[in-house]
Parts: sequence; structure tokens; C-alpha cells
Amino acid sequence: MTAAPDPRPPTPGAPGVPAARVTVRYWAAARDVAGVREETIEADTLAALFTTVAARHGGDLPALLRRCSYLVDDQPVGRRDPAGVVLRDGAVVEALPPFAGG
Repeated sequence: MTAAPDPRPPTPGAPGVPAARVTVRYWAAARDVAGVREETIEADTLAALFTTVAARHGGDLPALLRRCSYLVDDQPVGRRDPAGVVLRDGAVVEALPPFAGG
């Protein structure tokens, strides 16, 4: 007897599951430090995205990104643990550095 297929979606980061391709948009100082307005990154979580971006750009960008606020598909991430923010294929992540006066 064969087992029924698992109806749950594959777990991101599980062996054999490809990483999500997401668009990262950098705003203000983050754009200046990254040197690009946006780029495509493969990452399953926001924490994995940070690791990939740090490896790709280095310099001052990792420290700046730790101070940013984030939107994922127009939804604020807030103070959630980046490792728990799962990214879907095609998601848009916006990095919003602190702005003067706010």
C-alpha cells in the first residue's frame, strides 16, 4: 500500500525545496549603500535574505539593514524574528532605513 501524498506545502529551506526568489527594494540610505535600487535574491526567510545581502554587498550595508524597518508584500514586519518571516516566491521586500525626524 502506498502512502497518500502530503497535502501540506513544502517547508521552505527543506532539502530539495528551492529557495524563494524575491525582489528587494532599497530606499534612501539603504539604496545609496547597496548601490542599487532593487535586486533579486534567493532566500526562504528574512534572516536568510540578510545573510545573502551581507555576503553580496558587505561594507556598511549589513549594519544599516539591522536598523531598517521592513515591508514584505506591503505588510509591516514589525519586531518579528526575521528567521520566522517566511518569504514566498515572487515576494517584494522593502528595506526602509530610519528617516530624519521619525
